[in-house]
Amino acid sequence: MFLTIDFNSEEALYIQLRNQIIFGIACAEIREGDNLPSVRDLAEDIGINMHTVNKAYTILKQEGYVKLDRRRGTVISVDTNKMKAIEDLSNDLKVILAKAVCKNISCKEIHEIIDEIFCEFVINSSEEDD
Repeated sequence: MFLTIDFNSEEALYIQLRNQIIFGIACAEIREGDNLPSVRDLAEDIGINMHTVNKAYTILKQEGYVKLDRRRGTVISVDTNKMKAIEDLSNDLKVILAKAVCKNISCKEIHEIIDEIFCEFVINSSEEDD
């Protein structure tokens, strides 16, 4: 898994890290049962503070993407509580869609964007299975 951090971005480093790990899971670059690097190793590799990596891992755990194993460290373990996932997604989308409405983006345009992004994840995921 290749992670890149944009130090000039307005987005917090731990959010960038969290999002890239979620993208990695969605695209099947990292899979259920895979280990993430230790907090220390990842912080050194990327050149960020250990507390930043720890915060990203903590959020991923709270959101149900990883679990902590004493022997193996941080392991990909996606919580498949679909009802909770739908509720969380709905809450996240409300803000995103409100922004879209404020910018006069149509429902059709939103659907096209969603379809395009969803297909990217599905295609990338199926290519990994081949």
